[in-house]
Amino acid sequence: MKDLKIAVLIFFMLTLVTGVVYPYAIDRTTRALFPDQASGSLVRIGDRIVGSSLIGQDFKRRDYFWGRPSAIANQPLPSGGSNYSGTSEALRKQIEERRKEGRTGDLLFASASGVDPDISPASAFVQVDRVASERKLPKEALDRLVESGIEERTWGFLGERRVNVLRLNLALDEQALALRKDSR
Repeated sequence: MKDLKIAVLIFFMLTLVTGVVYPYAIDRTTRALFPDQASGSLVRIGDRIVGSSLIGQDFKRRDYFWGRPSAIANQPLPSGGSNYSGTSEALRKQIEERRKEGRTGDLLFASASGVDPDISPASAFVQVDRVASERKLPKEALDRLVESGIEERTWGFLGERRVNVLRLNLALDEQALALRKDSR
């Protein structure tokens, strides 16, 4: 009976430490050291949340820059890819449909996570003509916008150069609004 009491006491103590104290301490520490990341890297316009810089959004309109396709509709909870093999007929059909839309490069293939918010600079620049034409904006202005949105490799060596599609489209909306005000 004594051994059972000790086992139950250890069970409850470990449950308290690993299930309450440790998670609380980690949460408080990350919120203090990395408040933006711990809160989901939310992107706001004023008081309104418009998305997260870590989760891709599905921009379908031709007057916006498109992100990578998602096999899971950019939903973060069932994160994952399509798991189609390179010889899959379904994958080949998806790629052909994307080509017909005018997609190239990394815009043809869904990311492994299904929620990739970034595209390569080359994929952003390829879309400039379409977006400029749809919005009736100067191509050079959009080239500069894409250039200013390029994020370098993390710490200079991790990952690739990239452009966050949500931030790029928000900057696009701001620029279009500013150009409309200037033309009045």
